[in-house]
Amino acid sequence: MEVEQKGIVGQGQGQGQGSRGYYYYRRLSIKRSKKMAQESVAERPLRFSLRLCAHHTPVDPFINRLFFPLSQPANMSAGKKHARPDGEEQAVRSSKKAKTDEVANATTDADGSDLKAEKKKQKKKDKKEKEKRERGEKKQRKEKKEDADEQKDTEIPDADVESGPKAEKTDKKKDKKKSNKSKSSEEPIASASDDEIKAYLTKEEIKVEDPSNSPLQPILKFTQLPTSKLIAKKPFAAYNAPTPIQAASWPFTLAGRDAIGIAETGSGKTMAFALPCVEKLSIHSKKASKDYRSTRPRAVIVAPTRELAMQTHEAVSGLASQVGLTAVCIYGGASKDDQRALLRKNSGADIITATPGRLKDFLSDNTVNLGDVMFAVLDEADRMLDKGFEDDIKLILGGCPPKEERQTLMFTATWPTSVRVLAESFMVNPVKVTIGNRTRAGEDGNSSGTVELQANSRIEQKVEVVDPRGKEQRLLELLREAQKGSAKNDRILVFCLYKKEAVRVEQFLERRGIRVASIHGDLRQDQRTKSLEAFKAGTTSVLVATDVAARGLDIPEVKLVINVTFPLTIEDYVHRIGRTGRAGKTGKAITLFTEHDKAHSGSLVNILKAAKQDVPEDLLKFGTTVKKKAHDSYGAFYKDVDMTKKATKITF
Repeated sequence: MEVEQKGIVGQGQGQGQGSRGYYYYRRLSIKRSKKMAQESVAERPLRFSLRLCAHHTPVDPFINRLFFPLSQPANMSAGKKHARPDGEEQAVRSSKKAKTDEVANATTDADGSDLKAEKKKQKKKDKKEKEKRERGEKKQRKEKKEDADEQKDTEIPDADVESGPKAEKTDKKKDKKKSNKSKSSEEPIASASDDEIKAYLTKEEIKVEDPSNSPLQPILKFTQLPTSKLIAKKPFAAYNAPTPIQAASWPFTLAGRDAIGIAETGSGKTMAFALPCVEKLSIHSKKASKDYRSTRPRAVIVAPTRELAMQTHEAVSGLASQVGLTAVCIYGGASKDDQRALLRKNSGADIITATPGRLKDFLSDNTVNLGDVMFAVLDEADRMLDKGFEDDIKLILGGCPPKEERQTLMFTATWPTSVRVLAESFMVNPVKVTIGNRTRAGEDGNSSGTVELQANSRIEQKVEVVDPRGKEQRLLELLREAQKGSAKNDRILVFCLYKKEAVRVEQFLERRGIRVASIHGDLRQDQRTKSLEAFKAGTTSVLVATDVAARGLDIPEVKLVINVTFPLTIEDYVHRIGRTGRAGKTGKAITLFTEHDKAHSGSLVNILKAAKQDVPEDLLKFGTTVKKKAHDSYGAFYKDVDMTKKATKITF
């Protein structure tokens, strides 16, 4: 017992009595203060405090309050300066005990309420599951009962006269149910007859070449499209009927076949590949990828120019958003970092529309990985090959899965040997759909290998032979004539050959008070987009452009196209004037022809005659000889060899 008292008070109880014991218990109190504060009075170690109480030597009041809140002797604090009366001490102790008891009761109540809430939730859950099981059982019993009734109805005896009317009523109800079910499950397609199909193909000049010789059933109405999640939302409600290229290609592309579409500009080629693309991706779910550094699209669409890529993206994203797919457009002239962020947003994109150069850059730095592509499209394939993108296209398609594991579509305005070789290398038994009389020289591989374009017959073509120095003044006169009266806001597209020429013409027209914008290669992409949007919105009625805007751009309601300078090729001429007279409408094109353009006079005369347009005598003076199209490397004197034919082995 002495040892215990010594441990409490410490050695030397004379001068500074209890000082060491005080600091000993001070340290002990700091260590145990948190634990003791959380405990109630009833939970404190009473055994230790009561044992100390029997041999307690008076020390600092702090120790008394800390260790003896319950069993402190009555005379313990007697004679001290800060001692409380016995009655007050008892009141303090009782109040502390009441508080701790309240805290303990509150905690137990809280625990009890949590248990009650959990039990309540479990009861609700069990109740829902029970109701669900009951509904399922009820449905099964009902179906069994209906089946039994049907069997009974088939076995009704002839003598049962009373049940006749009732049976008739039930039969009528069942017939209604069956008819409703068949209407909802079966597709209400009224297939066209053979005569109607033949008449349609003849009228629209549609030619289909299918290696598998499967019968063509063109989709003449949007209601004939197969039922799907996308078609149920009626994305074509604003259109009357599919265009010829859509009607002839959809039966094959929606079935998963590779296809080649050859048609004039403004024929609806974009939607011809957009619909099967979105349909295929909506059916197949996206694979989970562990590669978080690169975007793995499931469809890639390649277009030759930025403007065409943006226009295609706008049409595709409109369909994709209706079924929860994401589409992104990437092109040169814009920030790579912004486009990377756009690609990686929402775990990548399902569909990428791109120009060849920018897509090649993103493939090289692993921003984009084409390993999951199941749908590939080459739009304006001939134009991309003419611009020298052949190696880029081969690199892009080479990065996709093998041609047997993906669907590939190609749309082009001409069918040269280079495009044919590309198709044979990267496509599997493609169906070729040709719209219009486009089978010209080289189609069978025996001639030059090129297919000349045929101008849109709905476009009125006019050619004026003028002096080179008077072209700008004549342009001003034509614009003022075209924008008289109610036609003052008509959209007019003015084509120039060179960028500097476009800048000069734009400044000339601005000084004459004409609302004009321009689009050419020297402008930043945001400036080009701004000019194009202003022209589409009608803010500016005249747009001066180079051949950047000649291909593929769908600018609605262009009434007039003026060629200030003739293009370098006759193909570009046809594409220029093709900006008007789109989607079945009529248009007008005026060309200012000078003596510097006389090398193209023969080709232009042929285009005018084929479209049944008037040929001016001044144009015939330059001659009707058609110069052979020059090769980029070998000039005009080269032989365009058909690479599809087997090579001849020569032994020396």
